[in-house]
Amino acid sequence: MLTQLFGNYLMKQHLVSPSHLIEALRESSSTRVKLGVLAINAGLMTPAQVDEVHELQKHMDKRIGDIMVDSGYLTSEQIAVLLKAQKSGHLILGQSLIDNGHMTTAQFAEAIRQFKLDNSINDIDFNDVKDELTEKMLGRFYKLNSKVTGEEHLVEYVSLLFKNLIRFVGDDFVPNKVEKLDSTASGAKQRIRNGLSAITIIDADENTMVEFASRFANESLTMNDEYTKACISEFLNLHNGLFAVKLSHSEGIELELEPQNYYEQMDLSELGNLYVFPVSFTFGNINFIVAM
Repeated sequence: MLTQLFGNYLMKQHLVSPSHLIEALRESSSTRVKLGVLAINAGLMTPAQVDEVHELQKHMDKRIGDIMVDSGYLTSEQIAVLLKAQKSGHLILGQSLIDNGHMTTAQFAEAIRQFKLDNSINDIDFNDVKDELTEKMLGRFYKLNSKVTGEEHLVEYVSLLFKNLIRFVGDDFVPNKVEKLDSTASGAKQRIRNGLSAITIIDADENTMVEFASRFANESLTMNDEYTKACISEFLNLHNGLFAVKLSHSEGIELELEPQNYYEQMDLSELGNLYVFPVSFTFGNINFIVAM
């Protein structure tokens, strides 16, 4: 989840454009993090030293790691440890941006340093993200207060939502803040009752819904037909069900879920307080809405 928040940070700081970020996310599955980026992220080398090694490699037939060792910057043991971190999401995103020419190695190094500093995150947090940290950052991102009535469980809800998106749909997305919300929505809807009273909605255009359902069902869908709508509704039901289990285990609150449905047009003006969590996937934008 920190990778997705880091992506939003890059846009917010105008370090990359939304289109360049989406491009990098789309290509991240085929991106391999290079040793230089790993060394910079670990604080073992500076961007200037990495550039120096890359320049040396142009004039000799040696692997980049061997040159780093020969130059005295790293040991063989350090390289072995660094290579184990190649699957870190934020590093893959940074490498993709660098490979596409949207950031320099130095710019990425400074961005990740500042992001960690602004959010009091260390390397251990990035490699082993705890729920407490994720919820704290999301609460600050969406300006939610766990001490405000009606908002005390929203941070848990959206934190679990993003985990389920990564688990069941994909990690190629970034969270956004609400800029404009139409008075109507089209998509899946489900009411939560008993210990928590809320209406939950997934809202998106037809093409985005089709791709979302395709990923969730692990099938190639082409139309926003009844099966596609059922898949969207089932994701909402699955997520809300997992949220209900979480609250039952952690706080003893037993929620009831009404049957989920799909609507072509929903009037949002008649609902209570709306909390909107927009997400930009590489295939389109989705609003996850909670009305309380």
